[in-house]
Amino acid sequence: MSKNLKSLLAALLMAPLAVSAETAPVDYVNPYIGSVSHLLVPCFPTIQLPNSLMRIYPTRSDYTTEMLDGLPMAVTNHRERSAFRLSITQDEQLQSIIPTTWDNEHITPYDYQVQIADNSVGVHLAVCHQSAIYELTLQDPSKPATVLLFTENGRMQVDGKSAAGSQRLSRNMRIYFFGEFDVKPEKVGLLQNGKISDKWITEEPRACVALRFPAGTKKVSFRYGISLISQEQAEKNLKREQGAEFDLAKVIKAGRKEWNETLSNILVEGGTDDQKTVLYTAYYRTFERPVCLSEDGQYFSAFDGQVHEDGGKPFYTDDWIWDTYRAAHPLRALIQPQKEENIIESYLRMAEQMGTKWMPTFPEMTGDTRRMNSNHGVAMVADALWKGLNVDAERGFEYCRKGIEEKTLAPWCGKPAGDGIDKFYKEKGYIPALAKGEEETDPNVQGFENRQPVAVTLGTSYDEWCLSRIAEFMGKKEEAAKYQALSYNYRNVWNSETLFFHPKDKDGNFIPDFDYRFSGGLGAREAYDENNGWTYRWDVQHNLSDLAKLMGGREAMARELDRTFTEPMGRSKWQFYGQLPDQTGNIGQFSMANEPSLHIPYIYNYAGAPWKTQKRIRQCLDTWFRNDVMGIPGDEDGGGLTSFVVFSSLGFYPVTPGFPAYNIGSPLFTDIRVKLPEGKELHIIAKGSSRDNKYIQSATLNGKTWNKPWFSQEDIKNGATLVLEMGSQPNKQWGADEAATPPSAPVK
Repeated sequence: MSKNLKSLLAALLMAPLAVSAETAPVDYVNPYIGSVSHLLVPCFPTIQLPNSLMRIYPTRSDYTTEMLDGLPMAVTNHRERSAFRLSITQDEQLQSIIPTTWDNEHITPYDYQVQIADNSVGVHLAVCHQSAIYELTLQDPSKPATVLLFTENGRMQVDGKSAAGSQRLSRNMRIYFFGEFDVKPEKVGLLQNGKISDKWITEEPRACVALRFPAGTKKVSFRYGISLISQEQAEKNLKREQGAEFDLAKVIKAGRKEWNETLSNILVEGGTDDQKTVLYTAYYRTFERPVCLSEDGQYFSAFDGQVHEDGGKPFYTDDWIWDTYRAAHPLRALIQPQKEENIIESYLRMAEQMGTKWMPTFPEMTGDTRRMNSNHGVAMVADALWKGLNVDAERGFEYCRKGIEEKTLAPWCGKPAGDGIDKFYKEKGYIPALAKGEEETDPNVQGFENRQPVAVTLGTSYDEWCLSRIAEFMGKKEEAAKYQALSYNYRNVWNSETLFFHPKDKDGNFIPDFDYRFSGGLGAREAYDENNGWTYRWDVQHNLSDLAKLMGGREAMARELDRTFTEPMGRSKWQFYGQLPDQTGNIGQFSMANEPSLHIPYIYNYAGAPWKTQKRIRQCLDTWFRNDVMGIPGDEDGGGLTSFVVFSSLGFYPVTPGFPAYNIGSPLFTDIRVKLPEGKELHIIAKGSSRDNKYIQSATLNGKTWNKPWFSQEDIKNGATLVLEMGSQPNKQWGADEAATPPSAPVK
């Protein structure tokens, strides 16, 4: 070997792996990010087309789980297991679900490859919107192989090369599948007592059909459709999406194309490959929910147990609004407004179908579960209207109003308002906390979740402000003034001595001996919810200027923000997280892992110190969002957390849904293009942006000098170019003028 050739090979081996210029956005997606949780629930590596009914992820607890619990067929609710299960074995002893080893696993947003059963079976899966296809390859085809299809609670049947079944999901809802194999089995039937019987149809709590393929079979393909309407519709969905062929490669190609088109709404240059991976993986996560239920122009709704025509507007559900209203809905309103319009219309239909005309709060596949607290569907409506989306304001206002005023404010409850905390709130403007030793008297309050008095007071204040914004949009001056006045109710639990929101009893006294870090029991639910007083201190999204006044001015607010990031946890980690398991991802008392914290780093923009927002955003992204299996600090909640990553990586964030405005942070990339509707584009150029160059020195918007740490929807709706000069030292004057403060409700 020549000296020159040796030198060339050595250089190639030592060089970092280069990313091809052909790398597409979908190639940056790493579904394994967050697959090991810091404490609670991991991110599951989901195989799914954007917002589609067909969702798949491996049937295991997290990435460290040694065995798969069979193979998945369809995930029905976010974080739940597969509705049906597929197993394959060459053993003679059969059981309905076969736990199996797994190895050499590879997952993209559109396909899933894994070797199971000690590497004796190769599995390849690809998905469409309402169908999927499995390809099962046997390493040793000398023995017969049996495929088993299982339902937890439903009906199963098998007939030659086809199989079908259903599974009950709730009192009034089932999911159906119809599938077919490309190889004719030598024996089919129900699995009974470990044997393949001669029966071919059954309905029972746990039903399983088995198909035995003869020795010599090297590969078996199984494709299937799913439906919430009927078995016949499941077959139609399969044939509509996959035609008459068993063509795994075609399904993969179509899935990859759709993901690339979707993710290409955001294009970036500069930054590192890891930063691009984190960005595009976060963006992919925002499409996991809600899911579209429309099947050939009709859909089944669990909200009334009926099949409806969709009228050309697809029907969506499965959305935990408490988590997603803050950033996931605004992200969609910006980039895919028509989809956001259809989602909001779906929720208005749900309100009608439930009979109450209460806006849903946790619309899932099986209905509205009314989890968490407050009624933040109103924020989606207000935000959409003021950003120019086509939403029915009249129905939106009325259904949101009814949900806030007619439904109980008790957390995790969907009952009508009662004479307890609901009547008290209407009279006094806050939710009363229980004094030490005082027993609960409101039947709507659950023992574990408690009253969450401060969280509900603050959340309802924001919801009432959002109502005022809808009323203002509609020209309803009287209603706008009424709900604007109610939006200041957060002041009723403000402790001016401690500068915290403090639980107050029914007599108007602050609960004594209260520790803002640890009082309030498990998850601080006797006062707040999942987070302690340090987080809820900042939960006044709609009026941060008034919060600054309560704290003694903008400089005082900046100091208190600094304290939030520097205040020690106060206990060992195991003690802290034992009480506050949702409040992970800490920087001092700040928690990056839970949604009520997402806007906190941006509050420096309201406090006259935008440079500190720039510093904190980079600190949060660099510390807690990484390209590894523990690269998400807490429960991701189907876009609730990762939409913050998308916005913040691009350099801006919607602090207050309901105001058509975005706070400016610190972009990770030097060139960012966000596709807007009608061919428009938001182009952000962050000159010199790097790990050190995180501070904005100066800015222009559409060629004009820009000294505000925010911009409006109006500024960008026709396309815009924001140019930021970046540097390693902060420009403490840029955006700091009080006149440049981002929008807030009027200061009281």
